[in-house]
Amino acid sequence: MTLTRHKDWRRRYEAAIDEIKARPFVWGEHDCGPSLAGRLVHAMTGVDLSAQYAGTYHDALSAARLIRELGFETLGDLVASMLPPIHPSQAEIGDIAAIAMDGPIGHALGVVNGERIFVLTETGVGTVDLLDAAICFKVG
Repeated sequence: MTLTRHKDWRRRYEAAIDEIKARPFVWGEHDCGPSLAGRLVHAMTGVDLSAQYAGTYHDALSAARLIRELGFETLGDLVASMLPPIHPSQAEIGDIAAIAMDGPIGHALGVVNGERIFVLTETGVGTVDLLDAAICFKVG
């Protein structure tokens, strides 16, 4: 799928980060999928790719079960079915990053912000290095 960013995407991106940043990670309510990556894609493009998944799982195991029921091995594979994969060196602000992790979903999602990636932590938004991305996905 090819998305187009709003002309004022940067303002929308920053406003969405401000809304997201103070809330802690909670599976199915405020996590890396619908609440971070999905929310930012929606803010920048007006397209909500993750609405159908919000609230359909409550922990890592039920998220993994959903991913497998949809026919994918990892969360990164699911995102690759919706957005074009790119090498992290090609990623720009607002693109989605998949970060390999131990656990049943295989990847955590984040949003590229220059040389850093915004990720959700137990206390809100944190960052990791762009070099931590296994793969990125183009948003617009």
